[in-house]
Amino acid sequence: MIISYLKRKKTCTLKELMEEFNVSSATIHRDVTLLASRDAIERVRGGLVYNDAPDANGSPAAFQERVVANRRLKMTAAGKALALIEEGDIIFLDSSTTIYELALLLTHAEFDHLTVITNAVAVMNLFRKFPPHWSMIGLGGNYDPQLNSILGDSALEQLSRLNITKAFVSGFGLDDSTATTNHERQAEILRKVLDAADRRYLIIDHTKIGRKGLYRIAARGGFDAIISD
Repeated sequence: MIISYLKRKKTCTLKELMEEFNVSSATIHRDVTLLASRDAIERVRGGLVYNDAPDANGSPAAFQERVVANRRLKMTAAGKALALIEEGDIIFLDSSTTIYELALLLTHAEFDHLTVITNAVAVMNLFRKFPPHWSMIGLGGNYDPQLNSILGDSALEQLSRLNITKAFVSGFGLDDSTATTNHERQAEILRKVLDAADRRYLIIDHTKIGRKGLYRIAARGGFDAIISD
């Protein structure tokens, strides 16, 4: 709600937010601190400014908005997914904000050997925080600023030469039969990843269950597990 308000107003004071949402100073300070830490807003003298420019890591504002949306639900699902990763795995992490939460958890993991394959620019930027003895392969191709990810034929060709033990992906929605997304090139990447992976995991918070996107990722039964909050 704060992001939506700021997006409309562009700038405001903390007092203005307190009055708009009828909450305490402590609540506003806590929420603003969280949003600022995720680069969704910018704190300036006298108030706040909506961050409509890329953050320091190059992540577009649209991606940052999705990062904070339903974050607690995504964190819960990501925590369950973390328990499925084992020593020596070659894992694929997609460019969704749900999988980004799993990547954040991995920065504190203690595996001796782990290989991360990803098309997510945000995950690539996180790799400096992973243990130095891990390996990462960042797919090359065309950059999509809306998804903050690498897509296209080059990425697909690179995937055809890689082994993946476990793929962790998300999507726009999951109905009774199919997991879907609204991005055609992302759907191509995810289908290729799932074909290559030994085990396939869909991580999706409960707000997306029952929704249907435009492009098919995989049949519901094509996943080894569906993980949610």
